[in-house]
Amino acid sequence: MRVKTMGRGLAGTAAIGALVVALTAGTAAAAPAAGATPPNAAALRASITGLPTDQLTSAVVLVDGNGGRWSGTSGVGDPATGRPVKADGEFRIGSISKVFTATVLLQLAAEHRVDLDGTVQQYLPGTLPKGYPDVTVRQLLNHTSGLPTGQGQFPDDGTPEWFAAHASDGFTPQEVVRRVMANPKQFDPGTAQQYNGVNYYLAGLVIEQVTGHTFAQELGARIVRPLGLHHTSAPAADDTALPNPSAHAVLTVTRPDGSTGLADVTRQSPWPWAEGGMISTAPDLDRFMSALLHGRLLPPAQQAELFAVPDVPNIQNDHCDIGPTAGRACFSTGLMRFSPAPGVEFWGKTGSRPGYTSAVFATRDGSRELVYSFTPTSRAGAPFSAQYRVAAAAFDLPAL
Repeated sequence: MRVKTMGRGLAGTAAIGALVVALTAGTAAAAPAAGATPPNAAALRASITGLPTDQLTSAVVLVDGNGGRWSGTSGVGDPATGRPVKADGEFRIGSISKVFTATVLLQLAAEHRVDLDGTVQQYLPGTLPKGYPDVTVRQLLNHTSGLPTGQGQFPDDGTPEWFAAHASDGFTPQEVVRRVMANPKQFDPGTAQQYNGVNYYLAGLVIEQVTGHTFAQELGARIVRPLGLHHTSAPAADDTALPNPSAHAVLTVTRPDGSTGLADVTRQSPWPWAEGGMISTAPDLDRFMSALLHGRLLPPAQQAELFAVPDVPNIQNDHCDIGPTAGRACFSTGLMRFSPAPGVEFWGKTGSRPGYTSAVFATRDGSRELVYSFTPTSRAGAPFSAQYRVAAAAFDLPAL
């Protein structure tokens, strides 16, 4: 892949130098419900002001719920041209894809086509090594499988330079599972929780095995088309396009001569698939999350699974080491519980692909929802402080 680089740092791009960065805010889409508190527009604007920086080139934020809707953008949509950010544009949602995958599997469970307590060995015979402990579908979805992680089994060295040169490379789900299973298991299934992408490659394969259709076909028939999510999809493995990006993904890279610049990685392989390869928009994610939390996608028994967090230790997952539940599991059968303070609880999911850091979170009753997407220039993603500022403004949380 040919790497397109631009001038040194954000400040060195002529288009940005001439740009007056706009921070745009929408108004409520409808009148607030009686007694509902409208989103704090001033706090939300302040939470994303000051972009672009060397760390973040843009932000898209959407807050919705009983109090009305607020939408805002900050920064620059394309550092090469100075194009504005698109509030309704597409971005790569990374691990937010897992919520869609879990929802499809929970629907199959409601139809008695999948037993959550059935095993991977039952649905995908020969996929796990002979003699491997039984791993259930539920343990895949809530990350208590104890399956191996993929460290050391892939050529990616984690640098922006590597990714910029190999953004179109990818692996099949079967190859991912095969490579990961070469490592030892982390713990006995059901005894702890460790966030692990291989769980959702296997979940996607279970969907395909049970239905006889591709993951993308089931996603479209069960969620995308019924909800009218016109800009949400699981692209084919060789489809690197992002047709209408909210903002371009760029990474700061070091050139062979030692100088630095920005490499545009908006086009990249969606090979993370059911685990993290989907694309969507802020309005589509808002609509999906609202439908999910209001019970439009799942019957009551499967809806309850969304909030069933196993009472086991957390292993090596920073997302669970926040607030009063630190050290314990924070993932349910599809969602993540975020508890920054005693008695405060939100549900949703974060997601990251190189050049994009996104999230969707909501109160359990769906009365307030937040979607955001940043475009970080580091492969480490958007700083937690930047993400927390938006969440604090959306949910009226105390500052860090």
